Amino acid sequence: MSRALDFVLAAALLVVTAPLLAVAALAIRLESKGPVFYRQRRVGRHGHPFELLKLRTMVPGAEAMGAGIYVVEGDPRITRIGRLLRRFSLDELPNLINVLGGDMAIVGPRPTVQEQVDRYTERQLRRLEVKPGITGWAQINGRTSLPWPERIELDVWYVEHRSLRLDLRILARSARMLASGRGLYSEDLKQGW
Repeated sequence: MSRALDFVLAAALLVVTAPLLAVAALAIRLESKGPVFYRQRRVGRHGHPFELLKLRTMVPGAEAMGAGIYVVEGDPRITRIGRLLRRFSLDELPNLINVLGGDMAIVGPRPTVQEQVDRYTERQLRRLEVKPGITGWAQINGRTSLPWPERIELDVWYVEHRSLRLDLRILARSARMLASGRGLYSEDLKQGW
């Protein structure tokens, strides 16, 4: 999709989801002390770093406990509200702000941390040729059922075949997954995203 379309869609989605975002923020604040938003440095297009915004779903200081930046299934650091937010991918709503700022797109490979990018092969680095996205080809084609290298390969396939038609297909399938409560980012639990 074009930058203009990404911007318009992100702005519209932020307006529509603002009440939900406000309720989620209040629930996070009532359940535990600490910031409502979680910020983490991620790698964007052409390897440029940016600060990813999410709703906080874990206890404050979670990166210094347990598995560090990695999150495992059933991780006790995830709050009750956090589990609900993750189930419906609502913790990713602030990514729309990243889209408005130009660091992300609506559709593209999910942004990763530098530690993961440092291990990419030459071919896998192709996923950095486009802006990272809120949803993408890997999210709708296997998620946690696929090993990490296969998910990256799906992202590379997307980079090589991207088109407006493919983006619309990804968006439609993402919407169906969200409506079913399956979420889009279960793989984030295993990859520390």
